[in-house]
Amino acid sequence: MNSHCKTESTEPVQYVPLDVSKRRLDYGLQPGRLAAVTNTREGIATLIQRLAGHPRAQVVCEATGGYERALLAALGEAKIAVSRVPPGRVRAFARAEGLRAKTDRIDVELLRRYAVAMQPRVEILPGPEVEVLRELLEHRRQLDEQRVLFSNRCETAGPTLLGLLEGQRAHLERSLQEVEARIRDHIGTHEPLRTKSERLQQLQGCGPVLAATLLAYLPELGRLEDKQVAGLVGVAPHAHDSGERTGPRHAHGGRIAVRNVLYMAAVSAAHHNPVLAPFYQRLLAEGKPAKVAIVAVMRKMIVTLNHLLRDPNFTLAN
Repeated sequence: MNSHCKTESTEPVQYVPLDVSKRRLDYGLQPGRLAAVTNTREGIATLIQRLAGHPRAQVVCEATGGYERALLAALGEAKIAVSRVPPGRVRAFARAEGLRAKTDRIDVELLRRYAVAMQPRVEILPGPEVEVLRELLEHRRQLDEQRVLFSNRCETAGPTLLGLLEGQRAHLERSLQEVEARIRDHIGTHEPLRTKSERLQQLQGCGPVLAATLLAYLPELGRLEDKQVAGLVGVAPHAHDSGERTGPRHAHGGRIAVRNVLYMAAVSAAHHNPVLAPFYQRLLAEGKPAKVAIVAVMRKMIVTLNHLLRDPNFTLAN
């Protein structure tokens, strides 16, 4: 969630801070005036009706892990601008102000001050087919984590427990195969997703899982510059200099769902891709640590994939 691609306008934006919880949405159309609706379809519809009289309104809320999804989808349908900001940045802003207290009213006004100071970008909301793809990938990730957990337990389990664990592991394997089939079918039935997936997999090392992950969690791919995309994924090295001191560069942050899958793909590409494998070996020969070399491969991969989607005439080297 970077603050790039901000839209310049001569008309002032009316930031509408909104605090999301499981059952309630607290918001403030005007400073010091707090209102609330239920976090239900009816409550969200009421909120949209109240926002209809404010054409320059831009809703600002924090990412909550899912409780804001229905709200964002409804705001997108109503063509109301919305910004979803990382909670960590908002809390860091509060600490910079010296603010320690936390209530719904305080959080709403804090979000207002944060929005005025930081001017968060308007979020590009994905289409419904991308939302479905995200849900399928999230379910696949959970199944895969459980499968690994049961596999690890089977290594040390006794004969009695081993039979139970193997049965559960077999069930997880079948469920994993089923959700992977659904992901393939979902991408295959939507022409834009299928075309992009096939284009991304032209790069050796980018398989169906990485392609689906990029389509679901990195919709900016192919639209932004290389440095911006690398920053979104978290593979862009950041300077750490002060005075005459030149500190080591570190890559951190970014979208962890993309970065984790990209890492595994880079490990494969570093050994089998005809261009990236020699690049990886050259970095090792220069004395670079293995993880630094892998991150460099990750960056080259995401930059190449960005070119593949941005330029239809871009071709890969043999």
